[in-house]
Amino acid sequence: MLNAKLAQDVWKDPGNNVSFIVLRLNQQDLNDEQEHVATFADMSQAIIRSMRIRNPQSALQVAIGFSNHAWEYLFPNANKPHELETYQTLTGTEYSMPASEGDIFLHVRANEEAVVYEIVRQFMKLLAPITTVIDETKGFRYLEGRAIIGFIDGTEAPALEDAADYAIIGDEDPDFANGSYAFAQKWQHDMAFWEKLTVETQEKAVGRHKYDDMELDDDDKMVNAHNVASKLEIDGEEKKIVRMNVPFSAPAMDYTGTYFIGYSRYWEVTKLMLQQMLDQSDFLLTFSTILSGQLFFIPSRDTLADIADGKFFE
Repeated sequence: MLNAKLAQDVWKDPGNNVSFIVLRLNQQDLNDEQEHVATFADMSQAIIRSMRIRNPQSALQVAIGFSNHAWEYLFPNANKPHELETYQTLTGTEYSMPASEGDIFLHVRANEEAVVYEIVRQFMKLLAPITTVIDETKGFRYLEGRAIIGFIDGTEAPALEDAADYAIIGDEDPDFANGSYAFAQKWQHDMAFWEKLTVETQEKAVGRHKYDDMELDDDDKMVNAHNVASKLEIDGEEKKIVRMNVPFSAPAMDYTGTYFIGYSRYWEVTKLMLQQMLDQSDFLLTFSTILSGQLFFIPSRDTLADIADGKFFE
């Protein structure tokens, strides 16, 4: 039964300071790696609780996940979440969304960068002996919650009071209830291209007014406007996921993009949404390079406790 109190932080706000970390298991000694993962599953929760006591104003939120590859390696005899699979590259007529490697996923956000740093530092003391860092990306809240391309982000995402129903697994997979499917994808933007466009063209490409965030009439949008291509309907019903996208940038190096993170109760919904964006050649793809993509399962806190107790290694 869905119980948001047992879920990790998969349905709340994106945060002001964010770190996304993708790790690869070294796969050198299964028993040793299982012991480290069990210890991490236990101590990570204590680290989070301690930091919330020390810095209650920081609004610390954390999600920890495992890819299908990691799950099958670490827990070879355990059941799997129904929809957990290894993400494979999706392709459309013009663009593709490549798959990348990754076993363990960390999504840490807080109001204070020092808190994010300290959480990641302590986590990595536990994980560094058995993993290699594939990617570490630092994101940030841009002005009043705008995407790095200047538009308000998340307007069409579920409202906070409704978000848990879209992000958290329920009775459809009782062994893994209160978990979630996280899809992590890193986009790099050609900002020079985007900034050369007129505001009117940008609005037609996104489907909303840039200043006040009002939606454009359908006739005023491009046929491949982002809010058209990314709106998934099945049998006339709109399907939603919880997006917590944040910008990242090293502006002096002309390296700027968006870290897309989508949490969903059903991975199939996210997957269909991504494929539709490709099939309709979402305008955002015209000036973006997708650098990575992988699916992770975010266990409930109860499941993390079972991992800590060794129940999934039996």
